[in-house]
Amino acid sequence: MAEAVPVRCPACLRENGYTVPVFPCACGSPVVPPLDLAAEPLPLTRRTWSETWVAVRCGACGREGEWPHPEAGCASCGTVVRIPVHPLTPEPGAGSPGHPPHRPRPTPAHPTPDASGPGPGQGRSQGRGAVVGGAGAGPDHASPPARRPAFRPLTIRTARDAVTTAALYLRWLGFQDVRQPDGRPVPSAAVDLRAPGLVAQVDPTTAPAGLRAVECVWLNGLTSCATSVYFALAGYTDEARIRADDLGIPLFVMDLTGMPQPVNDPADELLGTGA
Repeated sequence: MAEAVPVRCPACLRENGYTVPVFPCACGSPVVPPLDLAAEPLPLTRRTWSETWVAVRCGACGREGEWPHPEAGCASCGTVVRIPVHPLTPEPGAGSPGHPPHRPRPTPAHPTPDASGPGPGQGRSQGRGAVVGGAGAGPDHASPPARRPAFRPLTIRTARDAVTTAALYLRWLGFQDVRQPDGRPVPSAAVDLRAPGLVAQVDPTTAPAGLRAVECVWLNGLTSCATSVYFALAGYTDEARIRADDLGIPLFVMDLTGMPQPVNDPADELLGTGA
């Protein structure tokens, strides 16, 4: 597991602990992006496909691969930042038969996540009413409470991956039988997830979740006498965070490594106690 490093939020200047993601090289060795902690983290206001990936070289075999660019959410103000990474330096023999480049990233049809179906390599249908989520495929790099095993994230490449990751995380927290509800979906960018005692929404878009989204998930939870939880890829507006704190709605932000991070006190409490 990589060590946590301090990352200062450029918006509120708070220092947040950030655990560097660890990726599996084809040779079996761990690959860790070399963070440039001397450079200022950049606020993430919009996503482009090319900027969400970074080239990293395996220190064991020299193989170059493209992996999700490290991102972090501020626990104080909710700002999502992209953490600078040292660029690759030329290496003798790179690209030779002994050092073939590794390209795990698919070539997208669109620059934003495709919500129409599962990501490349998933090979399974996720129909409405079907159980969402399965065994995680990523490395262990979380530090959950001792009573739970480490969460195994799923790298997010599509909108479907974001929903699956949220479902896996909710199951890891202790919610059972997490599903997408049956019936015709309400036109919305967010995707509903339900479980006994739980109403959750996942926003896989590239815009911060707003006040109305938080209030809607709260009303759905109130109607169902259930806990309301919200997941977003691009963070939250200030109004949404303030309202979520007032209503006690746990807010989580997800980076492309598939590791949800709590961004307010109700989320910290849910992470600590579980379902």
